[in-house]
Amino acid sequence: MKIVTWNVNSIRARLENITTWLRENHPDVVLLQETKCQNHDFPQEAIEDCGYNIAIHGQKSYNGVAILSKFPLEDISCGLPTFADDEQARYIEAVTNGVRVASVYVPNGGDVGSDKYHYKLSFLAALKDHLKATLLYEEAFVIGGDYNIAPTDDDVNDPKGWHEQILCSTPERKSLRAILNLGYSDAIRLHHHDKGPYTWWDYRSGSWAKDDGLRIDLLLLSPQAVDRLAGAGVDREPRGLEKASDHAPTWCTLL
Repeated sequence: MKIVTWNVNSIRARLENITTWLRENHPDVVLLQETKCQNHDFPQEAIEDCGYNIAIHGQKSYNGVAILSKFPLEDISCGLPTFADDEQARYIEAVTNGVRVASVYVPNGGDVGSDKYHYKLSFLAALKDHLKATLLYEEAFVIGGDYNIAPTDDDVNDPKGWHEQILCSTPERKSLRAILNLGYSDAIRLHHHDKGPYTWWDYRSGSWAKDDGLRIDLLLLSPQAVDRLAGAGVDREPRGLEKASDHAPTWCTLL
C-alpha cells in the first residue's frame, strides 16, 4: 500500500501535472495540502477519473487538505478536534483499507516571534494532543503533510543560513520532537540516514537548480504502521516540471 503526501500549491493550477503523475505512479492513497479551493471548486471529476475516492476539507484561496484513495474512505473527520475554534482548513483524517490516514498542513508561521508564529506553535500543541489520543486506538496510522519544519540540520541544505529562522527555529523543532516522542516515527528517516532528501525548494534564488532545499514534508507513523513499513522516499521529478509545485511528493509503502 503506497501512501503519498504532497503539497500541490493549488490543485487547480497544477491539475494536469497532478493527474499525469497519478496515472503514471498509481499510489493507493494521496494526502494533499494547499489545495487552495472550496469544496465545490475542487476538480473532483478529474481526480475520480484517475480512480480515486475523495475526502475534502477546503477553504477559499488558502490552505485546504484532501485525501485521495483507491479504496473506500470511512470515518472521515475534518479539522483537529483539539483545536475546534480554528477556522482554517488544515487537517483531515479518515480510515481506508484498514489504515487510518491524515493530511495535515501546519501553518508556515511567518516570522519567528510573530502572531502567526505563535499560532503555529498552538496548532502543533493541539496536533500533539490529538495524536496522543489516537495512539490509544493501537492501529496503523500515517499522518502525512507539510509540517513546515525541517526536523534537524540534516534536513537543510544550508543550516547556517537557516539557523533559528522560520522552519528551523528551536521552538518549532521542539514541538515536532514532542510529537515524535509520543511514539511516532519519521518514515523517511527510518530508510534514509544521510543528509536530505529534500522535499521543498523555494521558487526564488534558483533554489531548485542549486538543490538548495529543505525536508519539511513528513510521514509520521504509529508503531503499528512502522511494523508494516517497507520503504520510503521522495519523488523529485514533478518538482522539475513546468508550472510545478514547490514541493515534491513524499511516499512510504506499507505491507
